[in-house]
Amino acid sequence: MSGTLEINHVSQSYGTRTVLTDISFRLGDGTIACLLGASGCGKTTALRCIAGFEEIAEGQIVINNTVVSRPGFNVPPEARRIGMVFQDYALFPHLTVARNVAFGLHGVSDAARQTRVAELLDTVGLGTMGNRYPHELSGGQQQRVALARALAPRPALMLLDEPFSNLDVEMRERLSIEVRDILKSQHTTTILVTHDQNEAFTFADEIGVMMDGRIAQWATSYALYHEPANRHIAEFIGRGVFLPGVVLEGNRIKLEIGELQGDTPLQAAPGAFVDVLLRPDDILHDDASALQARVISKAFRGAQFVYTLELPGGGRVMSLVPSHHNHAIGEKIGIRLEMDHVVAFPRA
Repeated sequence: MSGTLEINHVSQSYGTRTVLTDISFRLGDGTIACLLGASGCGKTTALRCIAGFEEIAEGQIVINNTVVSRPGFNVPPEARRIGMVFQDYALFPHLTVARNVAFGLHGVSDAARQTRVAELLDTVGLGTMGNRYPHELSGGQQQRVALARALAPRPALMLLDEPFSNLDVEMRERLSIEVRDILKSQHTTTILVTHDQNEAFTFADEIGVMMDGRIAQWATSYALYHEPANRHIAEFIGRGVFLPGVVLEGNRIKLEIGELQGDTPLQAAPGAFVDVLLRPDDILHDDASALQARVISKAFRGAQFVYTLELPGGGRVMSLVPSHHNHAIGEKIGIRLEMDHVVAFPRA
């Protein structure tokens, strides 16, 4: 059985230092969400407040329609039906895998406990490893054991605190997909805390970008990338550069690289100066194009190069190009602009 979570205008302070300011969001049953942000943005504090490890200064936290936190009132973590998976897994080294998973199962018969443990070990792909000890497992396997242990009591809410950060890149990507699939199969409402955008995009249905103790934008990964709410989010999410432009009649923007036309929330009169966000996938390599740009630097990504290019007028853009187009530093290549989402802000 899973549940819902409501965070209503929550603030938190340490002495005179405000860490969270007016945080609000709601998760529906079975939703997987992520709090994404740089170190010090408040995301871990938010998770600790949800878990009940810290009291809140303002607002309230509601799990399954029951208030668990408000100023002066705090239901303890063990009474919130919350499962947690930490960065260091926190497995008991002296217990077998099966006994680790069974640790949180109280008030059930031995037969029910064994059935639940076997079910979860099969779910996380460790059905034959119940008699092993944590030190006999890989990092990815230990992470699965930690997840199975957290799922065992059927929590209303799962909290994941940077759970993949100790793994190498390949394992992190693969395991994040596997863990998401497991949580979806169990229909478990979940919050992940991470600083890794790729991890957030792969894992979460909804993402809250946190900056300076506030949620700057709550949206899907697609909306965050293509429709950032402000310039700070546009700079934080993905890769890209800003190119200066001027607003023309008819919802058009003139850039050094060409003219754009499209829907944008920017309210600017013709003649206004703006900065337009250009992603590497907005700039296409085209040998037939009359517009030539000089290669300033390049980064090989296996299937693709990410080129940094200098335009004739001195502006710089980035371009994602298939790796069989291997151009030298200083070489000029043809490019053209192709954008489906125009993101522009008043000139900084």
